[in-house]
Amino acid sequence: MSDVTLLRDWLGLIALAISVGTSVTVFFTSGAKKNTATLIDHDRRIQRMEDELRHMPSKDQVTEIKLAMADLKGTVAVLGESMASVSRTVHRLEDFLKERN
Repeated sequence: MSDVTLLRDWLGLIALAISVGTSVTVFFTSGAKKNTATLIDHDRRIQRMEDELRHMPSKDQVTEIKLAMADLKGTVAVLGESMASVSRTVHRLEDFLKERN
């Protein structure tokens, strides 16, 4: 009889230890599931940002674009002056032809 009582006490103690161990494991892993979901979401967001950044120009490319725009601005200014000269010539020819008729 004492063997049964001793066995019952040990089984009760083992069941308590398993119960406490299970509770502790559940407590710590439930936060891990939330963290895993959050990390997956952050990974997706980072991946989207990296995909978008691949299409953007680098610092050197932006500098080249700025230089090209400055060159283009100068070219347009020269063309504007040339067009003004052509415009004045056309007006003089038009005035000459009007006076002639």
